[in-house]
Formats: sequence, C-alpha cells, structure tokens
Amino acid sequence: MSSYRVVVVGCGGMSNMWIENVKQRHECEIVALVDIKAEFAQAMAERHGLACGVYTDVEAAIRENEANLVLDITIPASHFQVGTTALRHGCDVLGEKPMAATMDEARELIQRADEAGKSLAVMQNRRYDANIRALRDLIQSGTIGRVGYVGADFFLGPHFGGFREAMESPLILDMAIHTFDQARFITGADPVSVYCQEWNPPGSWYAGNASAICIYEMSDGSVFCYRGSWCAEGAPTSWEAAWRVTGEQGTALWDGAGAPYAEVVAAGADQSGKFLREFTRVDAEVNWSGRSGHAGCLDEMFAALAEGRRAETDCRDNIKSMAMVLGALDSAKLGQKVDLRSYWS
Repeated sequence: MSSYRVVVVGCGGMSNMWIENVKQRHECEIVALVDIKAEFAQAMAERHGLACGVYTDVEAAIRENEANLVLDITIPASHFQVGTTALRHGCDVLGEKPMAATMDEARELIQRADEAGKSLAVMQNRRYDANIRALRDLIQSGTIGRVGYVGADFFLGPHFGGFREAMESPLILDMAIHTFDQARFITGADPVSVYCQEWNPPGSWYAGNASAICIYEMSDGSVFCYRGSWCAEGAPTSWEAAWRVTGEQGTALWDGAGAPYAEVVAAGADQSGKFLREFTRVDAEVNWSGRSGHAGCLDEMFAALAEGRRAETDCRDNIKSMAMVLGALDSAKLGQKVDLRSYWS
C-alpha cells in the first residue's frame, strides 16, 4: 500500500508538473483530482492516464478516498480554504506559492498546521539550483566576512498577456517573492523593515505597477536592495536576478546563470598606504547534486515528510518571505517604511 494517498486540487496548467512528479514516486498514489470545473479535472485524468475519482469538492475527495496528502495547485485566493480543509481532515499539505492571500490567513494556516501536527510546505523552486546554493555556501563560509549589503537586479520584459497584465502590482505580487526568498536563503537573515517605491514606467504594457525598488533592513544588520522591472526591454538579467553581496573582506557576485565567485582583499600582500587594495578571486564550489527547480523542491518536501521534520520551505519559515511581499505593497501604498516583524512573528 502506498504511504501517501494523494488528492490533487487545481487542474490548471501548473498541475501537470506536480502530477508527473508524483506519478514517479513509488510511495504515492493519486486517488482524486479536484477542480471547480469537473471537465478540467476529467481532462487532466485522461491526459495523465489516471483512473482516480474526479471531484469539484475538496472535502468529499479527501473523505471518500481516505487521503492523507493534499497538493494545493489552486489560485492564491483558494489556498486558505483548501489548506484548512485538508488540515482539518488530517492531511499534510504541499502547495504552490504564495501560501495564502493575506498575512492573517497565513498566520491561521500555521496555527491550524500546529494544532493538527501536520506539515504545510510551500513551493519555492528557485532555491533549488546548484549555483545559488554555491553562492549561499560561499557567503556562509565567511569568505567575504560579515555581510553588509545584498543587491538583486531583476530586469526582464515578458509579454505574458492574460491576468498578469491586468494586475495592480504584477511584479511584486506575482514574481518578487522568488527573489525575496532567495535573499533570505543565501544570507540566512530575516526581514525587519521595508521601504518600497513602485511605479509603471513609460512604454509599459501592464495596467498596474510593473517596476519597483525595495530596501529591506535584515535581522543580521545588513541591507537588501531589490531593483526590478517586468517591462524592461533590452539587456535582460537572468530570471534568477543578478546578485552582489558585499562583506567586510570582499564581494560575491552571481549573474543568475553561471557559477558565482568572490573578490576578496588579498591575504599576505602589503596593503599599507594603498588607496585601493589588491584583491584575489575566489571561485565558488558548485557541488550540489540535487535536482533543480520544482523537482528539487518536491524532493525536499517528500524527504521532510519521510523523516518527520519540517521542510526547508515549511509555512513557518515561508511566512517571512510572504511578509516581504505584502509589507512592500503596504509600504508603497503608505509612502513610508514599514516594520515587518509584526507580520511574521
């Protein structure tokens, strides 16, 4: 018998990847597909050759199939309802980001997970990349000394069409959580405050603000500066952003595509009286062997379930990345710096 009797909730395009991944896991059996449109769930079952039940109601799908694991791949506005229903019926939950639509909902989901003694983990696929893990290791090793500044530039011009181009704050609300979560991941620090300025520049094809600058104070005393735009034509950065991390003894760089490296003050050289010091290049060791992207995050989520521990992207940690998003939007609306500790503590 399979360890996990899985209900998949949400049968849009994103669910294809989740279903293919879970089908390959011997410990999993997909016992139901759920969507508010039954024909979407039926089409997904046929596409993946699944003989499971098709439902429009999450609770019925869980109860009638004795499920113990729910995959929430619905829209953000539905995550709270799906998550609380699953936890109430004793299921662990693995879901797409964001974990909820509001901070109140996120805090209540954490409370429900605690009360049920169950896991609720959130997809943050951009942590699962050999190069960003090499950057994190380079910083955590102390190679550049104590970190004072973290900068991430994200400049792309995707023409999505559809709902993103009609959103009020498409960059911050739909994309920036990836970069914000990466900043926490590589530094090990949490957000303390934020000031955000967002705007919609000339030439933008978005209805809402597609550009932003955010300045975060972090718990280790450093400052994280995010500069981004989703309507920047020409000279694009990587989707992983371009990173500069400055410490006491040097600077680490990552262009979001190749291997990261650092330049540090040259040891042993006579630097006395020099206006600008000499530096030595230190190449990061890229040795992480895990799978990348969604597959890597799902591997970690299932490993955590099997080992009875919290996942790296557990809701109790992920709420801090979510606070960076919603706090930035509050700051932009208020036109002032916002303290974030009350958002997630």
